[in-house]
Amino acid sequence: MSITSDEVNYLVFRYLQESGFQHAAFTFGFESMVHRAEINGNDVPPGALVSFIQKGLQYVELEANLNAEGKHESGENTPSDFTLLQPEDLLTKDVGELRRTIQKKKEQRERSQRQRDRDRGDGGGDRQGDKPPKSKKSKTAQASKDRDEKKKSSSGPSPMDTDAGDAGAEAVKTEPGKEGSAAEEKEKLIAEDEVRSLRGHTSEVFIIQWSPKNSLLASGSGDSTARIWDVAGGGEPICLSHVTAGGPAASKEGESPAPADQGNAAGGASKSRDRDVTTLDWSSDGKYLATGSYDGQARVWDASGNLVKTLNGHKGPIFSLKWNEEGKYLLSGSVDKTAIVWDVGLGKDKDAEMSDGGGNKPSGSDAGASRGSILQQYSLHNAPTLDVDWRTNDSFATCSTDTQIYVCKIGATLPVKTFSAHTDEVNAISWDSTGTYLASCSDDCTAKVWTLSEDKPLHSFSDHSREIYMIRWSPKKQGRPLLLASASFDATVRLWEMEKGTCLYQLSRHEDPVYSVAFSPCGDYLATGSFDKNLHIWSVKTGKHLKTHKGESGIFEVCWNKDGNQVAACYSNSTINIVDFRK
Repeated sequence: MSITSDEVNYLVFRYLQESGFQHAAFTFGFESMVHRAEINGNDVPPGALVSFIQKGLQYVELEANLNAEGKHESGENTPSDFTLLQPEDLLTKDVGELRRTIQKKKEQRERSQRQRDRDRGDGGGDRQGDKPPKSKKSKTAQASKDRDEKKKSSSGPSPMDTDAGDAGAEAVKTEPGKEGSAAEEKEKLIAEDEVRSLRGHTSEVFIIQWSPKNSLLASGSGDSTARIWDVAGGGEPICLSHVTAGGPAASKEGESPAPADQGNAAGGASKSRDRDVTTLDWSSDGKYLATGSYDGQARVWDASGNLVKTLNGHKGPIFSLKWNEEGKYLLSGSVDKTAIVWDVGLGKDKDAEMSDGGGNKPSGSDAGASRGSILQQYSLHNAPTLDVDWRTNDSFATCSTDTQIYVCKIGATLPVKTFSAHTDEVNAISWDSTGTYLASCSDDCTAKVWTLSEDKPLHSFSDHSREIYMIRWSPKKQGRPLLLASASFDATVRLWEMEKGTCLYQLSRHEDPVYSVAFSPCGDYLATGSFDKNLHIWSVKTGKHLKTHKGESGIFEVCWNKDGNQVAACYSNSTINIVDFRK
């Protein structure tokens, strides 16, 4: 079916007449000789031109909402939302540009919704949207829904490739090895006898961390507990229950503490969710474990599971907390927009603080534990604080959904430095081991590196196509370049070389958002975990893929033990896997 130029001219002529442009209609009709067209004007309804244009725009909009297979991006046969494109978009852009516009606006809308959820703080609604996210990893909720809908068009793993970093950076010269045969790929699969599963949590496990001194592994979960696992010794884990005052805090697996708020089952369930463990950190000597939870409390436990301190000061969920190197202070960041430095008061007087007047130590409960004191509270951000990291024993940085990064010092009320180049939520920050460089990553799809001597970033890496969720520095090794790893929702991990400011490798085997990366203690290997269920291990030197373990659900975090021969991964199905890595 087609339309002739005479028919188009007649429609334009009729439009001019119907719109009252009599002189223009006369001139146009005379020049186009519409009177010669064999068209019966009585058969053409009023407003025909406008009607055809509107239908054409609707067709273009429909086409832009469909993928190459003619289906809606969500997998439905027809699109469900025609609100993302404006008439000027349809008139000025081709279909490819329109599809990119739709994707960008969808992502912006999702980010706005997450921001609204966070801004609600600890409101009392029962609906999912009435509360801030359970943890900083709450971005996984959307990815979890989308992961089966947005698979790559390729059914197999993508080959690794290289890329350049900042604009103008020199091209990468090292070419990683291409993927091998099916037999070679099978060789890379980690055998089941090299994997040990830890089961006990009853909800998703958000976070894990090895003790820096021994084989203890700490985990934090959405079931309102943290657990300490003796990976080398085996046996049941110590369960650290985040209950209200009056209930036992720690127990061996199978010796479950009595539930709090027993008089109200519905209320108890709601309050249980409020105590989800959102973050944890071991002290540098491995003697104490700090946990932060959705109820706004931080708690300090010893390695045996005794509750040593409860820290009350935040008015919203705690998203991040870190010990300083000497173990004297604990730093926490919260949805309440503040960061707090706690004087935990551990050390020689611990036993005296823990004992009552008769010299007896209380049992592990919120009521019996002594209280840490607030050394200083910082109210600098105007939106939730997402991450904190120490630079020295008395200086640190904070980041927020307000796009700002502040460098602070204990005793100073104002930040000593403010970094403001990000244009969207800053998800994570990390100082290198020398405290020279501060790395940050954001929903604006960039990772940046800062120094205290400059207001602008030293490097701004913009090669990722979606939000960057995590960053990690390589260990400091003599004679080796300093590297930064970034994990993104675009399903890739990139390794950046600081000295040159370039992308050394792009690691592209994952098919869903990558939430965690971890360098081995020796710096030779990199572990990555994604919601595609895969744990991959890579060579940092060559960028080659070495090993893979496929779990049963999405991965939230991966980490190496102190010896570098085991990798732990925690999953959304409540399990933890320990993988033996044989070099």
